[in-house]
Amino acid sequence: MSETQSIDIPRDVFDSARLTSAELKLELALALYAQQRLSIGKARELAGMSLWAFRQQLAARQIPTHLDIDDVQEDIKILTQLGRL
Repeated sequence: MSETQSIDIPRDVFDSARLTSAELKLELALALYAQQRLSIGKARELAGMSLWAFRQQLAARQIPTHLDIDDVQEDIKILTQLGRL
């Protein structure tokens, strides 16, 4: 398990944005992925979601996927485990 980092966000910011901590993590993960600052694997890890659930979020927001070889290999591994390949 990797080391974690904390940031302080004033309560009124959470209240104004009407976001839970989990929702804020998802929003941050989506934004960083869309800016190509995080890979899909790291972004889904930040969001605390499975790869498939994170991809559904990307699709729902019409954020294009940026695949690299690691992403393709992870997809193949998951599909194989699911018996779909």
